Amino acid sequence: MAGTIGFGFFYSFLCYAADFSPGWVMATTWQMTILASLFVLAMFGKKLAKKVWFFTFIIFFGVSLVNFSHIDTNNLEALFLGFFPVLVAAFSYPIGNQMVWEQKKKREEKNQDTKIFKNAFIKVYLLTLGSFPLWIILFFIINPGMPSSGQYINVAFVSLLSGVIATSIFLYARSHANSTSKIILVDAAQAGEVFFALFAEVLFLGAVFPNTTGWIGLFLTLGGLYFLTKSK
Repeated sequence: MAGTIGFGFFYSFLCYAADFSPGWVMATTWQMTILASLFVLAMFGKKLAKKVWFFTFIIFFGVSLVNFSHIDTNNLEALFLGFFPVLVAAFSYPIGNQMVWEQKKKREEKNQDTKIFKNAFIKVYLLTLGSFPLWIILFFIINPGMPSSGQYINVAFVSLLSGVIATSIFLYARSHANSTSKIILVDAAQAGEVFFALFAEVLFLGAVFPNTTGWIGLFLTLGGLYFLTKSK
């Protein structure tokens, strides 16, 4: 279940949204996972300070401005098809990760072996295996055909950079978070991808810089994340 939700829903909805939105818009919208994380943590019975919620809603407002700056009134369908799948992915990722974290805590409370939960690579491997049923179902529903040689190369880079390196480091940090506030800090660290995605897309793919509203949204998002990391 954790693999299907945390990896399967997460990656499939992000890939779907990538056909309709620039990378930097997706990266900024993805910051809603910080807001989603709070709801997920509350769902799992964690108590959160009011100022944590306040700064999180500033992030939400910033993300909304970024998407507002990208609105094309002649193509609202594309906007919604790019925004809502990322929103689903933003909730799926913390749900899957928190399911793993909760299992680790349960085993610790029962004095059971938690060695497997301290190895980030094993967790990535198990979550990937857990997501296999969804990929098989999608394969038969979509019938995508054979990928091109260029797609093989792109998938290899995504698998290495995102699936192996980034996810392993992220899960390693999350496994060492022994309190709700530390989990929030780890999740908030994902904010750095906004600027990386923006400038990389401008540099390599010829994307245009955001307008004034977009820049305000970007700085509100990162500013809210900064103050969120200072909250206790």
